[in-house]
Amino acid sequence: MNAPMDARHGRYGQDGYLVGLAERLRALGLPADRVEATVSDLAAHLEESGAEDAEAEFGPAEEFARQLAPETSAPGAGASGGPPEGHVETWRWTADTYVDEELLNRFGDEGWEVERVDALGRFVSHRDVARPQRWEYRRELVTRGREGLDERLAPDGWEACGTWVVYAWFKRPKAASLGPAAEIASPPPVPERKNFLSRKFYGLLALLVTAVAVAGGGAALEDGEASTGLGFAGGLLVGACAPLGLILGFRLWRDRNRAR
Repeated sequence: MNAPMDARHGRYGQDGYLVGLAERLRALGLPADRVEATVSDLAAHLEESGAEDAEAEFGPAEEFARQLAPETSAPGAGASGGPPEGHVETWRWTADTYVDEELLNRFGDEGWEVERVDALGRFVSHRDVARPQRWEYRRELVTRGREGLDERLAPDGWEACGTWVVYAWFKRPKAASLGPAAEIASPPPVPERKNFLSRKFYGLLALLVTAVAVAGGGAALEDGEASTGLGFAGGLLVGACAPLGLILGFRLWRDRNRAR
């Protein structure tokens, strides 16, 4: 069972840490698909962050595996069914750029640390149940690449945690400024909601649809054929969505390749 997965994911072979972590997760009873998804996410994080030492990034593999394993499999899980020490919660959510910074900092104050932004533009976040820490975030526009942005922000403690289309997000722990006060005594539960699209976003979407409909109606009146208007409107919608579709398709393809 182990050999085929390691053969498929040759990229893991370049990092003995991830291979060892996958073996420990399987030994702790984590399902094969969960092991695959977890190690793929960690490999993507290492690639995006530029970290060269996986153990320095995540800690000893055996300890990290116990943190990632299910509560029922992890050694030391109590009869009460509570999470073992060091257990990590995960949560994926999305927001538009009208509200993302506000929400990132709100959830950062609840202990959520963003690992990366996935191909669909969702913030992939985790929180340490045992000792959750506060985080803060900022977003930057990157139209022509990073242009030394990481180096300029690094002295203030900011590190990249994700990019999508023309935006890059950065995080830093509040422990540097707050000290022990950055630790959260009683974090709120994992939010049930995963989509946080603002009224402004829906208003912009409605405006776009209305503009396309009006343009299609005008074309139909001028030509005298309803089908002309429908075709014109459809063409506008396809033309507007095509660039975004290409970007999403590329990121999905890249994420699948990372998992191989």
